[in-house]
Amino acid sequence: MEFSNKYTAGFALVVCLICSLVVSSFAVGLKDRQIENKRLDKKRNILVVAGLTENSSASREEVAKLFGEIKTFQVDRTSGALKGEIEFGTYDVVKSARDPAQSESGLSNLARVSSLPNTLEVYQVTADGEECWILPIWGNGLWSTLYGYISLETDLNTVKSITFYQHGETAGLGGEVDNPKWKALWNGKLVDIRAESPALTVVKKGQVKDASHEVDGLSGATITSRAVGHMIDLWFGNQGYGPFISAQRGN
Repeated sequence: MEFSNKYTAGFALVVCLICSLVVSSFAVGLKDRQIENKRLDKKRNILVVAGLTENSSASREEVAKLFGEIKTFQVDRTSGALKGEIEFGTYDVVKSARDPAQSESGLSNLARVSSLPNTLEVYQVTADGEECWILPIWGNGLWSTLYGYISLETDLNTVKSITFYQHGETAGLGGEVDNPKWKALWNGKLVDIRAESPALTVVKKGQVKDASHEVDGLSGATITSRAVGHMIDLWFGNQGYGPFISAQRGN
């Protein structure tokens, strides 16, 4: 059976229209679930970096129970003052950084972050024996923006742990920011915030001279290692969490 070109084109158009409607329906219908899954993944990473669990795939029930030991606060980035406790997930700090009305532009090229939100978000872990503060960090790597969390002991000077929950760096190279062995190198390092930048830094692979402040870089991933170092400079400096740390320590 032969069909005219007009019929074939019309049939193809109808099929494409039906398929697009089906895909759009699924996208809209699953949007709330996708948002909730992203929120759950962030909670899991916060629990891991807090030391409350080693299971990055903890069930929703376990996450809900453990997260009861964590408080979410908003912080004025300039003064470092706590603005009050909020419910987790009700404030998107990264989105606020993109909003000119809620951020300040042209702050720093350290981590290739063009603007920072006026209000930051921090988490306080109150579980017995695991008390600490958790700070969200992000910045551009070689191929992607790296999003992560770093936890500090109650002295707000000693690194407890670090993790990156989202990035698109090259597997086996920059992607090694996910390697537990490399992340373990951060444990116990001292931040020591100063007027311009923190003492904590990432150095070129094999060139650690001060083990209390320097983290060995990733092998074969100089740019990503340098990017993480720039993120530390930014987020623990005066433009990031520096004022918050100083305010909490009474400096």
